[in-house]
Amino acid sequence: MEATSPAGSARPQPHAQGAAGESASLLLRIKGKLFTWNILKTIALGQMLSLCICGTAITSQYLAERYKVNTPMLQSFINYCLLFLIYTVMLAFQSGSDNLLNILKKKWWKYILLGLADVEANYLIVRAYQYTTLTSVQLLDCFGIPVLMALSWFILYARYRVIHFIAVAVCLLGVGTMVGADILAGREDNSGSDVLIGDILVLLGASLYAVSNVCEEYIVKKLSRQEFLGMVGLFGTIISGIQLLIVEYKDIASIHWDWKIALLFVAFALCMFCLYSFMPLVIKVTSATSVNLGILTADLYSLFFGLFLFGYKFSGLYVLSFTVIMVGFILYCSTPTRTAEPFESSMPPVTSIGIDNLGLKLEENLQEAHSAVL
Repeated sequence: MEATSPAGSARPQPHAQGAAGESASLLLRIKGKLFTWNILKTIALGQMLSLCICGTAITSQYLAERYKVNTPMLQSFINYCLLFLIYTVMLAFQSGSDNLLNILKKKWWKYILLGLADVEANYLIVRAYQYTTLTSVQLLDCFGIPVLMALSWFILYARYRVIHFIAVAVCLLGVGTMVGADILAGREDNSGSDVLIGDILVLLGASLYAVSNVCEEYIVKKLSRQEFLGMVGLFGTIISGIQLLIVEYKDIASIHWDWKIALLFVAFALCMFCLYSFMPLVIKVTSATSVNLGILTADLYSLFFGLFLFGYKFSGLYVLSFTVIMVGFILYCSTPTRTAEPFESSMPPVTSIGIDNLGLKLEENLQEAHSAVL
């Protein structure tokens, strides 16, 4: 009996083998769901947009700190002019219903409102820094995400799952970690001249950003990218040009121009132009909500570059914040949203509104079909 006991004890138990197999299978399923090619591509595209925003932040800070130039409307005006010269001119040479004149005849007032929302969203957020604190801007700017989700629910008919709300909460937790790191690192120096006014400006700006992004998703998926960028370029140039003459005439006249200042303006304009040009492409294959979650890391990229350019103090919480935001972003992208609109077929069309993470939907349909066959 004693001779056979070691062999018997070494023999693996059936329930132990089953538990190990189930754990391995679960890990493989999680890996296959979270690290697909579509999700990795979405992450890469989102971080590319974050780097564009980082470029605009760094150039603006250089202009403000080194050269005492605070002209956000002028900087936006240059970007809108670039959009006008490229995309609006493209629409002018289009034929049929996509022609610029036909679009203006049918929807001119809608695009005026869209241009106004886009211009004022950019202006209000930048202006809020003069009144409130950095912490308030970073925290209250996240107000645009629930507004965006609500607008997507009613306008784009997006239907969210529990995992999406959890993912958004995780991303906002990462933003809170970043703000805490800012305070501990001593970046919260400005107490603000009128915090209440600044906070209201941030909330208004974030809400207008949400309106602009939802309209962008609708137009890009229902109509075309060229139409959105062309009409934003047209009316953004007009509205920002008028506002520029009203609010920044004296600031522009006081600039002592040299090649360094001109180069910073060019760099800002190129980063902003790339942001506007590429964001519709990313929104078309994902959604406005997932894009806004992905670009939450833009402030962290600015902080990392600021360690070398502006002498910021490093904190390990920045790395933790980046990790938490990315985890939330991956969770959100791992599961596609539903749409309330009925489909005519099981393969959703690219131009259908309310579709979030189209690649994931196609992949999910293929997996369901394969499971049914098995």
